[in-house]
Amino acid sequence: MKRKKVIDILESSKVGDNIIVKGWVRAFRSNRFIQINDGSTIKNIQAVIDFEHFDDSLLKRISIASSVSVSGEIVDSQGAGQSIEIKVNSIEIIGDANPEEVQKTVMQPKKHSLEFLREQSHLRFRTNTFGAVFRIRHALAFAIHKFFNDRGFYYIHTPIITGSDAEGAGEMFKVTNLDLLNLPITDDGVIDYKKDFFGKPVNLTVSGQLEAELGAMGLGQVYTFGPTFRAENSNTSRHLSEFWMIEPEVAFSDLIDNMDLTEEFLKYLIKYILENHSDDLNFLNDRELNEQKLKPKNERSDLGLKERLEFVVNNKFKRLTYTDAIDILLKSKPFKKKKFKYDIKWGVDLQSEHERYLVEKEFKCPVILTDYPSEIKAFYMRQNDDGKTVAAMDVLFPGIGEIVGGSQREERIDILKSKIIEFNLSEKELHWYLDIRKFGTAPHAGFGLGFERIVMFVTGMTNIRDVIPFPRTPQNADF
Repeated sequence: MKRKKVIDILESSKVGDNIIVKGWVRAFRSNRFIQINDGSTIKNIQAVIDFEHFDDSLLKRISIASSVSVSGEIVDSQGAGQSIEIKVNSIEIIGDANPEEVQKTVMQPKKHSLEFLREQSHLRFRTNTFGAVFRIRHALAFAIHKFFNDRGFYYIHTPIITGSDAEGAGEMFKVTNLDLLNLPITDDGVIDYKKDFFGKPVNLTVSGQLEAELGAMGLGQVYTFGPTFRAENSNTSRHLSEFWMIEPEVAFSDLIDNMDLTEEFLKYLIKYILENHSDDLNFLNDRELNEQKLKPKNERSDLGLKERLEFVVNNKFKRLTYTDAIDILLKSKPFKKKKFKYDIKWGVDLQSEHERYLVEKEFKCPVILTDYPSEIKAFYMRQNDDGKTVAAMDVLFPGIGEIVGGSQREERIDILKSKIIEFNLSEKELHWYLDIRKFGTAPHAGFGLGFERIVMFVTGMTNIRDVIPFPRTPQNADF
């Protein structure tokens, strides 16, 4: 008989079925009731032992966190909390767990702080919270590929090692195989990168966008979904040094097309989780509600987790320009009463508090801001006719503010060349990027979604380190 997963037993097994289940012990009560979980669902299956038929020495070995194999018959449950359970015929202990050691870990069956869970992140997969988070992370990744595949996009793998800096930020990790204790130096006293592996300085990528544009200008519509890196020395709840990005690029597409695609995409992802992962979502929703009760009333969220998700799915995104948004904020009560922490004026990036005001107070729906000042956006964004703004867009969500950034790309080679000079970039290094404007240039557009940002939004987790299995942050590269 083959092993059956807990999720399959709960969903499809009938009374009278004989099954084998393998998993980890979550609880063992009265030397009789074992709660078993195998990671396939947040729910446990209860196995009931007639202890008179089992050796006492075997029962003493069963403890929280030990792994077991149980065979038995599915019967109607006599207790509350489950409709069926397993009447155990045989049990094998696959791996023991020392109860005293378990008491020191996150596997101890009680509520733990997220800080404690981060300290033992190699074990946190075994907890309800992180089991739910990482099952939803997987489901979102699947939904992303399904969305694009069903719409005829091609998935391309853009370089992880690159010689270009898509954002012009300079906060990149260098990649080299030079001997750091004996670096080759030129006559001018600088490092001789011609002797490095690639013959020039290279870095870990911050974005696959520029390369994805090349794919779109031949394949029509493509997307990337891969790891990206930023060497920003920032130890906040919103920053990682290694993270994942989804970046579609579409030929013959303008800013309006881009907004339409983005809105459809985000609603699809959230709806997929609402429809397919209700157990994990209900657990995380209840968890957040309990957390909110501990906060002062003025710090509590207006919407619960599931309410926020339904808020996005059920509302059409409001679209307005950056300039109009500035006018609204300058006329707002929080601005007049000096309740905003950060100042507001045309030409500066909006802060999260401003973005959330627009979404949660002014329009009460997700917002897409467009046409930002060119000075605060990247060189590749299409210059608008006013000479001051670019065809950029940011999508704003409740609770977090910006979640997606995108733009129509500059397809006019003369304007793009002037932008490269303005941003102090190298035309020589970007010759390949300019080439696609020489041979049949066309309008095209795309956006970037930080994968961990959407996982945070859908799970309600407030620290980005809690939505990636092995976070990379300053002074932290465990595992």
